[in-house]
Amino acid sequence: MKETGLRNSVFGADQFGFSDLAAIHWNLTEAPLYEHALANREAHVVQGGALCAETGIHTGRSPKDKFIVCDEHTEKTIWWEKNGRLTPAQFELLHRDFLEHAKGKQLYVQDLYGGADPKYRIKARVFTELAWHSLFIRTLLIRPERSEIPNYVPDFTILCLPSFKADPKRHGVRSETVVAIDFTRRMILIGGSYYAGEMKKSVFTTLNYYLPAESVMPMHCSANVGEDGDVALFFGLSGTGKTTLSADPDRTLIGDDEHGWGPQGVFNFEGGCYAKCIRLSKEAEPAIYAATLRFGAILENVAFDPETRICDFDDDRKTENTRSAYPLDYIPNALRTGRAGMPKNIVLLTADAFGVMPPIAKLTPAQAMYHFLSGYTAEVAGTEKGLVGVQPEFSTCFGAPFLPRHPSVYGNLLRELIGAHGVDCWLVNTGWTAGRYGVGRRMPIKVTRTLLTAALNGSLRNATFRTDPYFGFSVPTQLAGVEPHLLYPHKTWQNKAEFHDTARSLVGMFQDNFVQFESHVDADVRAAAPEVQIAAE
Repeated sequence: MKETGLRNSVFGADQFGFSDLAAIHWNLTEAPLYEHALANREAHVVQGGALCAETGIHTGRSPKDKFIVCDEHTEKTIWWEKNGRLTPAQFELLHRDFLEHAKGKQLYVQDLYGGADPKYRIKARVFTELAWHSLFIRTLLIRPERSEIPNYVPDFTILCLPSFKADPKRHGVRSETVVAIDFTRRMILIGGSYYAGEMKKSVFTTLNYYLPAESVMPMHCSANVGEDGDVALFFGLSGTGKTTLSADPDRTLIGDDEHGWGPQGVFNFEGGCYAKCIRLSKEAEPAIYAATLRFGAILENVAFDPETRICDFDDDRKTENTRSAYPLDYIPNALRTGRAGMPKNIVLLTADAFGVMPPIAKLTPAQAMYHFLSGYTAEVAGTEKGLVGVQPEFSTCFGAPFLPRHPSVYGNLLRELIGAHGVDCWLVNTGWTAGRYGVGRRMPIKVTRTLLTAALNGSLRNATFRTDPYFGFSVPTQLAGVEPHLLYPHKTWQNKAEFHDTARSLVGMFQDNFVQFESHVDADVRAAAPEVQIAAE
């Protein structure tokens, strides 16, 4: 077997069970990975220097195809209501079939870290079938110093073989696509999908399993820090502005997606960013635009002119979920260490397409836990049969697909940390005002930034607040630079009766969704539920 690259010769591929491989390439850097990807016809180089690949039928994650091994260690610790299960025997058979499928292939390996804090990071060794996948995961995780690699021994091993097709009857899975995690054997097997994000999120899921046992809070959030060391966390589902609002030119970016909160403060899990780039423009997001087109960046499913190789970020024919992966240090205003102090503010973002939530509200710790467990935003439905609608989305902890443990584990841990460090919590609506989607308008970004700046610099604490009659949280009555009526959502609607009906309906959706958590939380969190007051505004 041909082997190239820098590696620990004592702890090689045989430790995972590989045999009869054609070649294995260890810890190749960007330039040779480009050469391999192009020689293998896996991708193209576009104008500016980025590598552009297509992911086939899977243009996003396949959460229903994720499975965790149920054994004596995981049987009582995994949230089985939302995670598929495999027996140890089924995983063993799947592992053997993966190894058999790999015979005769050349594989690429990256030895990486998940977590910027040395005390809590995991060493993840990632085997991939494709060179561009190796470049992707090398970009998204944290790269060790070259001097560390000869002594590197992994804590966890990932094998990603997109060309492998699982057999539901043989392997006990749902389809030909599979993401199988064995926390006891510390292995992850990914097959049947060319979407590179599966690898990244598998590492996040792994950290979500191990870190709570060490009283470290794993979080699906972006984070930044001000000049005075004040850290802010931004939780939010896709489309709520998590990446945009955390990329504040007046603050330093810690990371855009995954972090831990431990005894020494906040630390990034990753060494790169993974940005949605549909309708990306140089004018609106210059830093992300520049990073996206550089040599070393990886684009997924982005359309480009075959002659000029100029990207068309407005083209959504392949998918709305076009993506760009690039190293964190491609963003000029990014924290190179990936570590900062204790959070001072937590921001829960929602894009309320029903148009009834205020642009900002201050939350008590109990309310913060309630809304964290709810993980609410609202999606704009498709135009099937000419109809346009709004659908609520509740993704608990703002990351339900990545939670191996029950959400209450993360909710209780977050509440303890908020209380211990006196963190201010805010709910920010970046969605609609003056009516629901299709009638009203999107909340002005200038208003959101003005309110957010006042919250983070502490000046909003001095405002006068009112109690929202539907959600019970505190809403400022005025702030310089913000039109007063925007802080009273019902005043922005022409049809006041329709507003009250819509607000009542949304309150009911929250209440119905939270039933699943009521037995897992304290009375004050249950009391933080929205409830329509008789004396409405």
